[in-house]
Amino acid sequence: MALLRQEADPSEVGLDAKALDRLDQHLARHVDDGRLPGFLLAVARGGRVAHLTTHGRRDIAAGRPVTSDTLYRIYSMTKPVTSVAALMLVEEGRLSLDDPIADHLPAFADQRVYVSGSGADMVTRPVEQPILVRHLMTHTAGLTFAFYHCHPVDALYREAGLESAVLPGSDLARTVEAYARLPLQYEPGTQWNYSVATNVLGRLIEVVSGQPLDVFLAERIFRPLGMPDAGFQVSDEQAGRLAELYGDTDDGRIEPIPGLPLSGRPRFLSGSGGMVATAYDIHRFMEMLRRRGELDGTRLLAPGTVDLMTRNHLPGGADLRAFGSRPAHDEPGNDGVGFGLGVSVVIDPQRTQAPSGLGAYGWSGVATTTFWVDPGRDLTVQFLTQLRPRKSLKLYPDLKRLVHEAVRN
Repeated sequence: MALLRQEADPSEVGLDAKALDRLDQHLARHVDDGRLPGFLLAVARGGRVAHLTTHGRRDIAAGRPVTSDTLYRIYSMTKPVTSVAALMLVEEGRLSLDDPIADHLPAFADQRVYVSGSGADMVTRPVEQPILVRHLMTHTAGLTFAFYHCHPVDALYREAGLESAVLPGSDLARTVEAYARLPLQYEPGTQWNYSVATNVLGRLIEVVSGQPLDVFLAERIFRPLGMPDAGFQVSDEQAGRLAELYGDTDDGRIEPIPGLPLSGRPRFLSGSGGMVATAYDIHRFMEMLRRRGELDGTRLLAPGTVDLMTRNHLPGGADLRAFGSRPAHDEPGNDGVGFGLGVSVVIDPQRTQAPSGLGAYGWSGVATTTFWVDPGRDLTVQFLTQLRPRKSLKLYPDLKRLVHEAVRN
């Protein structure tokens, strides 16, 4: 069994053990106060894990502790994996960032965009430019999510049965066709709006590669990188290691809630949020990115492609708050942060909500999982738990601040 293990003393890699202990204590209070079930935290520098902490339970009722081999639903942390898969096809010349997606997915031909009104009175017009592959990867395609409740187009998503981003009972192909039947919220390339775009990208990978998304990712990413538990389903052997998913209550406690149905191969293969993985799997993926596309002699991407993936692609060097669709993205956490091809990228550390290194990149999942790679500090960090809060825990800024304080040089 592949287990993440501590490989170095913090002082060997320029980390402050006392600061890391303060970080552990801060996170442990969330567990001890009943706000988190448990967590795993790993900090590595130069590829060597120098701090690895587990605390609390992966299943409170069963009394099962968090261990280094615990499996987590990583939800939107699936998106960077899907983006790497698409970039592999770009490198092979089978796909281009400037391809109109309708060249591969004809349902997106003759796309229309919102002008005014709502419901039956909505006015739309033909798009001025088609959705390109790069628009999907940068979340500038004009697509949206049903849960925003802030625009007439996201209301159409709810009316179409896309409340959870999947057409009930459908597979990826049919769900993506349902997206295509709806108007865009804005002209492609003109705003950033976190959306169902990576599901469309996943379907694009299937069409171009001729393989189901789960098969492509397993054969081209998980097996080559040695990510043994990563995937879209949980086997009988893995089931005991899967963490229970929790939600918060009105009185500040947490309780189990339904999660992704992971027993058996899912009908809907979500490139946006369908994966499970362990800390070991995520560490391997981060290491491939930190090493600019290669790990242990296996190269998935050229160094220049990883550089392209992890730089800001928003026009004029804008950040997510300035270029983001309002009001959904007008929040302090988006200050100083741009977006690359499937990952957020720090472009102005002086304006970020928490101390961050210039060029640090990564992404998070709705169940309070997150990872980032800081090239300037040669640092990788992951934090894993299983809580879907209704409101922000404000945990990530504290996590980043306390990690920042632990870096000596």
